[in-house]
Amino acid sequence: MKNIQPKSILISRTDSIGDVMLTLPICAWIKSKFPESKIIFLGKNYTQPIINRYQCIDAFENWDDYTSLSDDEKTKKMSALNVDCIIHVFPNKEIARLAKKCKIVNRIGTSHRLFHLLTCNVRVNFTRKNSELHESQLNHELLRPLGLEKIPSMEAINDTTVHFQKKQVDLPLKFNAIDNYVVLHPKSQGSAKEWPIEKYFQLAIELAQQDYLVLFTGTEKEGLLFRDNIPQKDGIIDTTGQLTLDQLIKLIANAKGFVSCSTGPLHIAGYMGVQAIGLFSPKKPIHPGRWKSLGKYVNILVLDEKCPACKAGKDCYCIEDISIEKVLTALLNK
Repeated sequence: MKNIQPKSILISRTDSIGDVMLTLPICAWIKSKFPESKIIFLGKNYTQPIINRYQCIDAFENWDDYTSLSDDEKTKKMSALNVDCIIHVFPNKEIARLAKKCKIVNRIGTSHRLFHLLTCNVRVNFTRKNSELHESQLNHELLRPLGLEKIPSMEAINDTTVHFQKKQVDLPLKFNAIDNYVVLHPKSQGSAKEWPIEKYFQLAIELAQQDYLVLFTGTEKEGLLFRDNIPQKDGIIDTTGQLTLDQLIKLIANAKGFVSCSTGPLHIAGYMGVQAIGLFSPKKPIHPGRWKSLGKYVNILVLDEKCPACKAGKDCYCIEDISIEKVLTALLNK
């Protein structure tokens, strides 16, 4: 496969926060290989605060801005980006067709999507489903046409989190003076197996008894599921539905610790260098070997790495049996 020498690259990843954050390291590799290249990240509006913080990305293109446009307007808008390469990290049929219509010279995608046979002129043959590689490593497979010879180690990929910048953000006034706090993020918008909410409540009580403030985070929709049952004790605070994504990032960045299952804010905690506890099921393909958060201070907990039900591919909820004591010990480094 002939190596492509791109001058301007469009990275297409129009899905969730966690998926976007596991895509950012390929931007670091591209910048190291082609320092003069321009990287534009095509994403959705709600992930823009994440993308804007990554130093290796030069510009953000909002896919949500395309939804109300006619086909001709979409073509004109994407053509104006003047890119010579697009990498379809998250396969999207409409974007793939649009990139071809815009005559982007190099259109890279996986060979395992049927519509890529008609829309991508550079197809990389690899599969995610049964791979033992981490998702961030699998994303690097799409860089083979750009000259990548060896998939980076997880240590090398973790090092790329240094490009994620802190930012001056104003928090709601009532949260400005808080200190010595732990963030608990109980829900995952249905994207992962979850630890029982009752265990988060008990963990919050244990932390409050050790003089930590405890902040529950989540969207407004998530908050409606549990906020009325949050323990009414001094030092336990509900922030659900009250923060923008930029504000959530700042809140997590200044925390003493963070606990959640496999969800976007766990990836944020990892990137920000926070002591982060991730609660996982060992079942493939949702296991931590594939989806653990990047970062040097991430501690992944499972009940049993060799869980027979998970190993057999059954719909297992062993994550629910991870003990509060195990989480507390990991969180406080005892």
